Amino acid sequence: MRVVLAAVIIASLSSLAAPAFAQEKHMQQYREPDPDKTPAEKAADKAVAEAYQRSLGAIPDQGPTDPWGNVRGNSASKPGATRTAKVKAKNHNAEAKRQ
Repeated sequence: MRVVLAAVIIASLSSLAAPAFAQEKHMQQYREPDPDKTPAEKAADKAVAEAYQRSLGAIPDQGPTDPWGNVRGNSASKPGATRTAKVKAKNHNAEAKRQ
């Protein structure tokens, strides 16, 4: 009785697994050549490429952006420029006094 029950269980499991294997899509193996595309797939790829190119043309041109602009602010003077101007003026005054 146990042998018959084991055979029934094995047969039922194999019949349940067979349809699942039949529904799997073929996985491309390493170094396997790419399958040829159907004309419908080629047309769809061409339509996607054309739509992408049209979308690139719809993007407006933008000038250069300053990512730190909102941190510095527009009215703030450049700290490096004021320091060098003061140093130059100080050096010029010191040279004028020497002469």
